[in-house]
Amino acid sequence: MTEVSSLTGRLLVATPALADPNFDRAVVLLLDHDEQGSLGVVLNRPTPVDVRDILLPWAPLAGDPGVVFQGGPVALDSALGVAVIPGEEGPLGWRRVHGAIGLVDLEAPPELLAAALGGLRIFAGYSGWGPGQLEDELGDGAWYVVDSEPGDVSFPDPERLWRAVLRRQRSELAMVATYLDDPSLN
Repeated sequence: MTEVSSLTGRLLVATPALADPNFDRAVVLLLDHDEQGSLGVVLNRPTPVDVRDILLPWAPLAGDPGVVFQGGPVALDSALGVAVIPGEEGPLGWRRVHGAIGLVDLEAPPELLAAALGGLRIFAGYSGWGPGQLEDELGDGAWYVVDSEPGDVSFPDPERLWRAVLRRQRSELAMVATYLDDPSLN
């Protein structure tokens, strides 16, 4: 098996050609990527469910909008916390994934992290790919791979994240941000 170059901490941005409705205009933060497969969360799929309705102790720390996000189509009955904590050392209850972005142990007392958190999102479910599956999708042109920024985790207007991530690219990808939701209207 060939070695997989890790994309952990990078963003997968759905191309307009991606046909899977689970990932239409999706921006996925990869939390893990190796030869065993890949795991990430969709950053721009807010649900109508308030964080306080399922994880009340974490609600005051969740960024706006204070709702649960659908991290993907897998294990929708599980929750993941992703947070930004600047600096070299993170508190107990947080594991660095990439740069200032990391996973929150939602079983830990929120007070352990409250002072350090720069942004928190709660996700129901996740997006997962088996060994080689994501590489096949990348080869088929389903995703653009771009660098993440800490602000992506708690972007205040999730519906605009897809365009905002593409717009900040210093390549022809910036032009894709102007792609119409419905090309037949062009």
